[in-house]
Amino acid sequence: MGLRPAMQDYEAWELERQFWTGGLEFYERHLDCECLMALPGVGVMRAAEILASMKDAPRWVSVEMAERAMTKPSEIILVLAYRATGHRNGSAPYNAVCTSTHRAAGTMWKLVQHQQTLVR
Repeated sequence: MGLRPAMQDYEAWELERQFWTGGLEFYERHLDCECLMALPGVGVMRAAEILASMKDAPRWVSVEMAERAMTKPSEIILVLAYRATGHRNGSAPYNAVCTSTHRAAGTMWKLVQHQQTLVR
């Protein structure tokens, strides 16, 4: 096992942004095999389902993250909470309150949990 990577705040938020805008290759690299996501209109998804859904899903062009909050309960756990406004070409903005939990795994960080609550 390699050294645990230090995670600066700006790096954590950039990693989170890439989960919105990145593609399948990014997810394959940074998604923990035990990850759970709870998404409005979709329900609870496990890692294999998340990766399978990435093959045909349109990606977000951009995301704005406001009301950001972060906590680091241990050296290997990082929790983010924020209000997201996601943009896709030809679609109305998507607004949600989100949480994500990342953990250090070897020499990188992996997403182990992500939840979105739709905001109207």
